[in-house]
Amino acid sequence: MKDLFGKAILDYQNANYSEDLITWSSVSGEDVLLLPYLFRNYTEMPVLEQKALDLAYGKVLDIGCGSGSHSLYLQEKGLDVKAIDISRGAIETCKLRGIKNAKQINVLNLKNEKYDTLLALMNGAGMSGKLKNLSRFLSHLKSLLNPGGQILTDSSDISYMFEEEDYYLEKSNDYYGEVIFKVAYKDETDDPFNWMYVDFNNLKKCAEEAGLSCKLILEGEHYDYLARLTLL
Repeated sequence: MKDLFGKAILDYQNANYSEDLITWSSVSGEDVLLLPYLFRNYTEMPVLEQKALDLAYGKVLDIGCGSGSHSLYLQEKGLDVKAIDISRGAIETCKLRGIKNAKQINVLNLKNEKYDTLLALMNGAGMSGKLKNLSRFLSHLKSLLNPGGQILTDSSDISYMFEEEDYYLEKSNDYYGEVIFKVAYKDETDDPFNWMYVDFNNLKKCAEEAGLSCKLILEGEHYDYLARLTLL
């Protein structure tokens, strides 16, 4: 991929901000992602993110760290944080912002490391792409946990977006939270990729299949929620 997301946030970090990211999904169409939002501080974050950061402890892995706002806050609190992302531009941005331990890597390729808290925020479960992949994805995250460790993730139940109540139920081979996603920036468009929003019940089911307990921590105002997964 062209890493347009990474290019955009690196431009913002380097004071070359001239336009925002354009996103498109198969369920919501085109939208604008304002780059300043990706550089928000704790007081500007949604309540679900604030709660997740409040619950973080010990050695932390920030998965899909983006511009590093969550990692930076926890690092400033004195926690040992590692920020990872598949985006080269994101990791360059994290380093420029002062994050001490930032690495470009897919979490699925991370092995032989253990953490007390795994953060997978801004719909982190969506990284699995498809509901059928979620249990396996969570199993891998479980392998990175220390005894007594936790996974903190948020997502949304997007069933409200469908006008016809039974529309997604009729698509027997597809889960309604599975979407195709694209990003555009400065007249370039990245390749489409699979993304997913997962309702809490399906997250809990997949977590239990992976040998994890799943607890609902907080619900937001827009069908979103924060969950905490721990070893059974």
